[in-house]
Amino acid sequence: MIIELYLTFMKKAILLVTFILVCLSLLYRCSSDEEKSPFLAIDNPEAQYVGMETCKNCHTGIYESFMQTGMGQSWGLATKQKSSADFSNAKALVYDSIKNLYYKPYWDGDSLCILEYRLTGNDTTHKRIEKVSYIVGSGQHTNSHIININGYLHQAPITFYTQKGKWDLAPGFEKGKNSRFDRKIELECITCHNGYPEFVAGSLNKFNNIKLGIDCERCHGPGSLHVSAKQNGDIIDTATSIDYTIVNPKKLSIEAQNNLCQRCHLQGIAVLKEGKSFMDFLPSQELKKSMHVFMPSYSGDENHMIMASHVERMKMSDCFVNSNKMSCITCHNPHVSVKFTAQEVFINACKTCHASKDDCKENMALRVAKQDNCITCHMPKNGSIDIPHVAVTDHYIRRKPKVENKEAIAKFLGLVCYNDDQVDARTQAQAYVEFYERYEPNKFFLDSAFTLLIKAGADTSDGYDADVIRAFFLREDYQKIVSLCNKVKPNEIKNAWTSYRIGEAFLKQGQYARSIAFLQSAVASKKYALDFQHKLGTAYLENNQIGEAKKVFEFILNENPKYIAAFGSLGYIAMQAGDINKAKYYLQQSILLDPDQLQVLINLAVVYHQSNQGNLIKPILYQALQLDSQNAQVKAMLRDME
Repeated sequence: MIIELYLTFMKKAILLVTFILVCLSLLYRCSSDEEKSPFLAIDNPEAQYVGMETCKNCHTGIYESFMQTGMGQSWGLATKQKSSADFSNAKALVYDSIKNLYYKPYWDGDSLCILEYRLTGNDTTHKRIEKVSYIVGSGQHTNSHIININGYLHQAPITFYTQKGKWDLAPGFEKGKNSRFDRKIELECITCHNGYPEFVAGSLNKFNNIKLGIDCERCHGPGSLHVSAKQNGDIIDTATSIDYTIVNPKKLSIEAQNNLCQRCHLQGIAVLKEGKSFMDFLPSQELKKSMHVFMPSYSGDENHMIMASHVERMKMSDCFVNSNKMSCITCHNPHVSVKFTAQEVFINACKTCHASKDDCKENMALRVAKQDNCITCHMPKNGSIDIPHVAVTDHYIRRKPKVENKEAIAKFLGLVCYNDDQVDARTQAQAYVEFYERYEPNKFFLDSAFTLLIKAGADTSDGYDADVIRAFFLREDYQKIVSLCNKVKPNEIKNAWTSYRIGEAFLKQGQYARSIAFLQSAVASKKYALDFQHKLGTAYLENNQIGEAKKVFEFILNENPKYIAAFGSLGYIAMQAGDINKAKYYLQQSILLDPDQLQVLINLAVVYHQSNQGNLIKPILYQALQLDSQNAQVKAMLRDME
């Protein structure tokens, strides 16, 4: 009896202590600015990444399976084994009719190369070859191609579209937007398509070390504490307990699971929180603490979707809205490729909620013909508005999906944040500015941004505000920026991009000394942002600081020997100094890389005249006329020759 009373007392005492600890824990969480993850490696500066090969030692089967998934195959070296492309002569040729450029991918031994060329009649009047370093994409939908020049990554202008079996311009390079070999691969891009890289601080697109595929720790967090615990014999039965040394997404809440997946599968307009980068989000954290992700909302066609919008589409579904228990891993095993997952797995996921045969009202003959496959009817494949030539499973689960209406006019309704229901006006304004700059340069979006900035309390008529500066910069109202920043000191600006925009505004207004001061500030923060460097060199040149300008342009070419504008600038400096041989070399190199530079062509014609190479002048001037048929300077030079 005494023993029973003692046990009863102890149970109550334990319950009381547990209750007190829970209350103290809740009190601590409420008093802290940000709720901490219960997983030990998250928010722990001592936790380190260990790499997939370390994970493989204990989880060999999972590793081998995962490496066959789209994530495991997301990024790789440009090898014949990695490529899914067809290189037969008839298919491996792309013509950009607007830029009048051809692209021919081919193998030179084991090296994948892309030849860019132009034909004038039967003559090849331009030729450039670039070696591909990496292939992006598993091959289920596309293979895109990355050029690596001394660590600076750029996307190649052509992509292989696997489903259609065709080469074409890369997404975003169509309709006159072909930036050729100059589109930068920055952190936002690479941190979705690959494991976290070793990024060169102070750059936009320079990397010291690139991983090959999304790795284990992107979803499970840094693994060093987990590895150390196992090596010390700390083994936990995960069937009954949670191992807090590593994140297991299955043990997260539904919201946290979706936060993890939508870091990459909610591709839209990402607005970073102040002080955050694209490498800061870790599994088990709230995504909105690192960034807000906006998607454009349209009416008029419910099939108007972006390719990597899986989470957005899922959240539109009644299945998600009404179940309160649906996440990406309800249907998907991230360790197993969709290609190797039996359809029954997905159908059974549907049946966890729709177990009764009476749930399906479809004609039985059709059900038999479709083999009772819920996905075929309720999640049909759909095209995307951002990636041509692909069809992906639409994760907007509907009773009766509408057939795509090719004639439907999709009306833009606004930008919607899909990872936070309560977004302040300034963040919304930043999203509209980003959307305008990157996707849709329509005046409406800038006007919307200004309206939201004013709502957020920003003063657009007096004083300095980084978001206001950016909006006026995109409006090309440089005089307004100068008036807002006349009293601002460069060292007061903490953001390199803002310093750059202010510096360019002063440059456009002919205030070179002020321009140089702000551009120097930008370069001090981002030494390896070569566009910033070139703008600074241009300001030096305009201010007649020739020696300083030359140093900047030479630094750029030492970093990236394919930086076109630096060749043109050095050619101009050499031409003004009377060094004809150097001028000719630099200008010719610039034109070899990009034949469509009007002023460089004119300068080269002048240099040919100075070096008594009259036979080369007319072809150069006629090439310039192709770019600007009404150019008075070119016409005058041709008249002088005649």
